[in-house]
Amino acid sequence: MERMPTTKTHRIALLFNANKIFDREVLAGVASYLSGNRIFWDLFLEEDFRLRLSGIEQWRGHGIIADFDDPAVAAALASCRVPVVAVGGSYEDAADYPPGVPYVATDNFQLVKLAYEHLIDSGLRKLALFSLPEAPENRWAQEREKAFRALLRGDRMEPEVFRGQCTRAPSWDAALERQVAWLRGLPKPVGVIAVTDARARQLMQACALAGIAVPEQVAVIGIDNDPMARMLTRIPMSSVIQNGQEIGRAAAQLLTRMLHGAQLRDTRILVPPAGINALASSRHEPARHPHVMRARHYIRQFACLGIKTGQVAEYVGISRSSLESHFRQELGHSVHDEILRIRLDAATAILETGDCKLADVARKCGFTSSHYMHSVFKRELGCSPRTYQARLGEAAGAGFNRDTPYITSASPPI
Repeated sequence: MERMPTTKTHRIALLFNANKIFDREVLAGVASYLSGNRIFWDLFLEEDFRLRLSGIEQWRGHGIIADFDDPAVAAALASCRVPVVAVGGSYEDAADYPPGVPYVATDNFQLVKLAYEHLIDSGLRKLALFSLPEAPENRWAQEREKAFRALLRGDRMEPEVFRGQCTRAPSWDAALERQVAWLRGLPKPVGVIAVTDARARQLMQACALAGIAVPEQVAVIGIDNDPMARMLTRIPMSSVIQNGQEIGRAAAQLLTRMLHGAQLRDTRILVPPAGINALASSRHEPARHPHVMRARHYIRQFACLGIKTGQVAEYVGISRSSLESHFRQELGHSVHDEILRIRLDAATAILETGDCKLADVARKCGFTSSHYMHSVFKRELGCSPRTYQARLGEAAGAGFNRDTPYITSASPPI
């Protein structure tokens, strides 16, 4: 019988707000490090996975890993006597990092640079940034603004930044109206980088409200690769993938070394993004014919509701044969192929989130049956839905250590 480890079990506090996708990914990385190295920590987290600082000074343990993007966390732990590892966004000015604390950062400049290059490679020459109001708790968003401004000025372009309002129920209508006004005032076509997926989702909703075609007129890309935000958008949303799990693993490794006596004051580790999940919202392909642009805008919003070619033609206001002719001439494929492409994107996005019934995936994505969805996967991706999902799991489990980011796409063009 295998004997249980006899080494000391350390009591570690993880101070994160797991309502945020970044914090959840960091926590997953901590868990991965512990299980992969057979390390046993007695973990303290709030029962509902929220971050609460009240009484933290009375907690008795051996170490802490905490999200320092909130300045209140740094202040609460300033006089902490146990080893602390900070996690958060990177800073352009080294003096902005908390002194005397090892810090593992997501590289804000590289996050924005990857989104910027993706939009430029899509043929867009006008770019804008949708940020957050300036506030101490939004310092990471302001760092992304600095990165955006630096990139555009480096290419001799004038930065266009819109911060909008915070999300609150009483001011929601006014916030949307301001977003619509800003979008209408932008030169078209334009690519917009949102500092989070939540902001990207809001912007896509404003585009739908204003009748602005995504991505023909406004191409949108967020940051976080948040499955929840993606599920709440009509058009599959592109996003930069933060390497949150690698950040969590690095933070746990630093704390392990500190628990064994290592002095790591002011150690800083900068973790680059893992890549881009490139979906429909940023696939800017300039449409020469307005009927094609209008049809694709409709398809992106309603493909998963089971629409057919005739309904698309009716929405555009021309005959089915004329619309098919325009699609063949401009895109080289049929209207039906375009509908399948969006459904396939939606299906792969759901499969990425975890275990799910194929019949439910088919229904949510507008396929007539799971058997038909299986046929489309085999034809377009060369594998079944379950095999596709298994390959995703193998890639995630391999824990690739990438020196350079890469771009992923849920499916190739049909």
